[in-house]
Amino acid sequence: MSEGLLTVLTVVEIVALVVVLAIYLMVVASQLRSISSTLAEVAFGARAVERQCRAVRSNVGNVNMVLEQIADTLPGVVDKAERKSRGAVRS
Repeated sequence: MSEGLLTVLTVVEIVALVVVLAIYLMVVASQLRSISSTLAEVAFGARAVERQCRAVRSNVGNVNMVLEQIADTLPGVVDKAERKSRGAVRS
């Protein structure tokens, strides 16, 4: 083979390699754009959840206080109900 033919084949091979790499990079860029938009949606959802959790965090103390009051009151209610049911059975 002549030196000129080898040079042309080398240039063709380099051009083919550059074209393949360019196509590959375009595919990777497309996938990264898709991932970026998905991550943006996830971040938006996470911020919404965070905002909703702020309201829960501020009300947890109130809910616990009310539940403690209910827990303190229930034994008395049970006693009254038992006394009333015993009284109803006797009459």
